[in-house]
Amino acid sequence: MKEVVEFLKKVKVYFLATVEDDQPKVRPFGTINEFEGKLYIQTGKVKPVSKQIDANPKVSISAFDGDYWIRIEGSLVEDDRVAARKSMLDAYPTLRGRYNENDGNTVVYYLKNAKATIESFKEAKKEFEF
Repeated sequence: MKEVVEFLKKVKVYFLATVEDDQPKVRPFGTINEFEGKLYIQTGKVKPVSKQIDANPKVSISAFDGDYWIRIEGSLVEDDRVAARKSMLDAYPTLRGRYNENDGNTVVYYLKNAKATIESFKEAKKEFEF
């Protein structure tokens, strides 16, 4: 998982795909954090993406750094602990102007049953499960 986290931090922006009814929804994300051996993302509970994840936790993540691309599939699980939210916000202090671990809006999710691949046209595919 370390290589997956490093890749996502390096690209800074990745794309998260969810589903609403029968329509895929894709948007850019920038928060990624490893906490207690799990890969976390963050958003606000009031946002449509949070409601989509709550209705169907299966997601896909994709990013490209110019040479390599990553694809991740898995399910997101909400972690309602203050410590998990604080870890994310400590990793992204610029979010503290909009979010607080105790604001009732900040939500963090970790990936469960995730499968990731990092690929390029130059090298063999690398596969990870976590």
